[in-house]
Amino acid sequence: MKIDCGEQEVSTASPVAKAPEIGDENDRCGEAFVPPLNFAMVDNGLFRSGFPHSPNFSFLKSLGLRSVVYLCPEPYPEENKEFLRANGIRLFQFGIDGSQEPYVKIPEHTIREALRVVLDVRNHPLLIHCKRGKHRTGCLVGCLRRLQRWCLTSIFDEYQRFAAAKARVSDQRFIEAFDISSFKNCSMSFSCSKR
Repeated sequence: MKIDCGEQEVSTASPVAKAPEIGDENDRCGEAFVPPLNFAMVDNGLFRSGFPHSPNFSFLKSLGLRSVVYLCPEPYPEENKEFLRANGIRLFQFGIDGSQEPYVKIPEHTIREALRVVLDVRNHPLLIHCKRGKHRTGCLVGCLRRLQRWCLTSIFDEYQRFAAAKARVSDQRFIEAFDISSFKNCSMSFSCSKR
């Protein structure tokens, strides 16, 4: 609506911001931020997901990752390695077989090695992933939760939220039996450890 005030017209309409044009350098909407399957924040500077693919790279770049913990034995694809190199991200690979129950054998020493990488804040921000972000990732995060003194009910609730119908009793038994005593002197300086 315009009001005539003698020589000058005054607009009473609210100012409307002009939408950025697609391709405009200030337009972040033109860039798709698609998280990987089963993506979630575990703690400050710590994330989990299923296997990231090229449509997820912009999203991952926005996290400012320093490290990726990959829990599968298969070689990391060249396209993913190139993304990591281009963004200065370190890859830590801990090959854990993705066997089906009842033949699941989770190597405790491998989980321990991976946990040491996860606990080292110099590696943060860090993404933990396997193929689907369910079992191997769930076991590692579950063992981390034990170190953070979560109760087993909460640990299993979180595990089941990601594993859904594919939750494995053997994974939950592994998490429950995991011996945290060798980590007593480890420093955990990210958020949940300070409770």
